[in-house]
Amino acid sequence: MKFLSALLLCLHGGAWAFAPHTPVTHRSVTTNKGTLVMKDYPKPNVENTDNYRLYNQLSKSFSTKLKAEPGEKKKVAIIGGGLSGLACAKYLVDAGHEPTVYEARDVLGGKVSAWQDKDGDWIETGLHIFFGAYPNMMNLFDELGIHDRLQWKIHQMIFAMQELPGEFTTFDFIPGIPAPFNFGLAILSNQKMLTLAEKIQTAPPLLPMLIEGQPFIDAQDELSVTEFMRKYGMPERINEEVFIAMAKALDFIDPDKLSMTVVLTAMNRFLNEDNGLQMAFLDGNQPDRLCAPMVDHIEARGGKVVMNAPVQEIVTESDGSIKHLLLRSGEKIVADEYVSAMPVDIVKRMTPQAWQNMPYFRQFDELEGIPVINLHMWFDRKLKAVDHLCFSRSPLLSVYADMSVTCKEYYDPEQSMLELVFAPCSPLAGGNTNWISKSDEEIIDATMGELARLFPTEIAADEKWPATKNQGPQGQARLRKYAVVKVPRSVYAAIPGRNKYRPSQRTPIPNLTMAGDWTSQKFLGSMEGAVLGGKLAAEVLAKKAKGMELPPIKDVQPHIVESAKSFEAKKPLGIKGEGAIAFGGGATLNKGNESLLREVDPAQFVQA
Repeated sequence: MKFLSALLLCLHGGAWAFAPHTPVTHRSVTTNKGTLVMKDYPKPNVENTDNYRLYNQLSKSFSTKLKAEPGEKKKVAIIGGGLSGLACAKYLVDAGHEPTVYEARDVLGGKVSAWQDKDGDWIETGLHIFFGAYPNMMNLFDELGIHDRLQWKIHQMIFAMQELPGEFTTFDFIPGIPAPFNFGLAILSNQKMLTLAEKIQTAPPLLPMLIEGQPFIDAQDELSVTEFMRKYGMPERINEEVFIAMAKALDFIDPDKLSMTVVLTAMNRFLNEDNGLQMAFLDGNQPDRLCAPMVDHIEARGGKVVMNAPVQEIVTESDGSIKHLLLRSGEKIVADEYVSAMPVDIVKRMTPQAWQNMPYFRQFDELEGIPVINLHMWFDRKLKAVDHLCFSRSPLLSVYADMSVTCKEYYDPEQSMLELVFAPCSPLAGGNTNWISKSDEEIIDATMGELARLFPTEIAADEKWPATKNQGPQGQARLRKYAVVKVPRSVYAAIPGRNKYRPSQRTPIPNLTMAGDWTSQKFLGSMEGAVLGGKLAAEVLAKKAKGMELPPIKDVQPHIVESAKSFEAKKPLGIKGEGAIAFGGGATLNKGNESLLREVDPAQFVQA
């Protein structure tokens, strides 16, 4: 209770005397839609944390103690050009190796990929936010010299008020107050979401997270957020006020389906760093502004990135090691080492028959990607925008942002473009309705109904969208264009009990290493997790090349070991079709890729 007492003392003892928010500088940027002047909050001091220093040391080790000597240089084939595959290649070239990334699609980024529509507007796979508590991502931005591409926002969290349409409330982080007190004070000083009694009741169950750390966090994986709350006597209202928004933002599912380990992991990272929860938007599309600098770094140091190069088969030797990769073009790729940076659902379809009885690979059956829908909605006028990420606290929507305000490349002084995460969107994600199987028009109408609630005096009653029929005459904003991006298998579903099945980067196959945000690492299935997963895979390979001691292969659960013995190995299903849906990404569905999805993943169309 010392932590809570100190927070209460701060709240009632003059905390507001601390320094005001960091001064704002202004910068003019010329875009194709005119000259823009936007607020830029200075980059927070993300470097002054133990996690940053730890992973900065790992980054530097690739060009020092892990640097390949003559004769140690390895040719490495990496399957997948998402963030994890690109990060793996980046650190391998830093260590003096020769990686080649083989990307099946015509765009890089995987789950952060983006493309332009016929009007030249960018369509993104997801609404991606960068946090101060992303040490590997922050290291990467520094190493690539692109920190100026992050647009940092004021240090606060913004929530829509469910019971007061059109109104918002905030958690404000006061500069000068160290973590974890700044987070607790931000919650205590908010008078609209929880009573003081509820806040006091919430704190004790979270204290072991700060005191015991990771062992306590890992031990909660068998409990859902809701079960954890009830076990430790947390007030029920914190669920509807905070945890629903947090669960949907973290893994696109509701608290009764989400492992408490996920929430505690996020809170532990954010609470222990002064600027951990400060958020930034990238200043443009992910392929150009993030992936392209990674490619430039890789290719300038002897690596390669090959697009439109789908792997048809992983061909093995009699001892189970990889002989070569067979591309659809018929080309055989032979390397010294191989890295899978594919999503778990794609790996399962590509696992060679010779590996299928190995417990390491059988545990993948316990992991699967979760569906999510990302929306882009262009309006014919400006909404009362907030230059930040907003937690909608809606039954249908997770988070959203007006990208015409928050992002330089998408800036528009006259019209708004909202990007929204629609979740949970399927019975596979614990939802009551299968929105993946519904038409774009049905999804947009439901969203317009939610936006009418969020913006009661701005969204117009539009006969095209029946959900807006009760809007008052003052609403004038009409939807002029939209895009619905469906990601049938996004980050792995972090339901209770899944964490123990996430595999180590080192595998039992002598020349295979596993990357990806779903592999075992201390961050979530996220951009940060993807970069770290790729970085740890590169570390395994670099150590192997130098004959250094390797990290152990993570233990597999006994029941998986037992069931693997009787598993009937079959020829791998392989990947059918082309494009994002085939290879685990997101796309605007047309008849062709919807038909493919129905064939290869029929579970997406099962009704609740």
